[in-house]
Amino acid sequence: MADFLDEKRKEIQARLKELRPLVDEFHRLEAAERALSGVGSTTATATAPTRRRRASSASSNGRRGRPRGSGTRAAQALKLVGERPGITIPELADAMGIKQNYLYRVMPGLADDGKVSKSGRGWHLRN
Repeated sequence: MADFLDEKRKEIQARLKELRPLVDEFHRLEAAERALSGVGSTTATATAPTRRRRASSASSNGRRGRPRGSGTRAAQALKLVGERPGITIPELADAMGIKQNYLYRVMPGLADDGKVSKSGRGWHLRN
C-alpha cells in the first residue's frame, strides 16, 4: 500500500511541476490585463467600484429610518419634561426604565426640533 501512495504522490508532484509555469503565466497575463484596462479609456474610473445610495431609504436630510423625535420614547420623554420641568437625563431614564445613553441621543434631537430646551442639567418644554 505504501508503494501505491508513494507512486501517486510522485505523479501529483510531477503534474504540479508541469503546471507551475502555466499558472505563473496566467497570473502575469491577468495582472497585465488589469493594468491595461484603464489605458486608452476615456475615464479611468470606469473599472472602479461605485457605491449606490438608495433614494427610497434616505430622507431629504440624508438620515435613514424614521424622523427624529417621532418614536414613542421621545414622546414619553416630552410628557415627563412637561410634568416635571427641569428633569435631568438620569431622572428621565429612571422614570422611563431605560438607560441614560439613549436619552443623550434623543434629547438633543428634541432640542434641535424646538420641542425642549436645556437649562443647566435640566430640560424644559419650549413655549
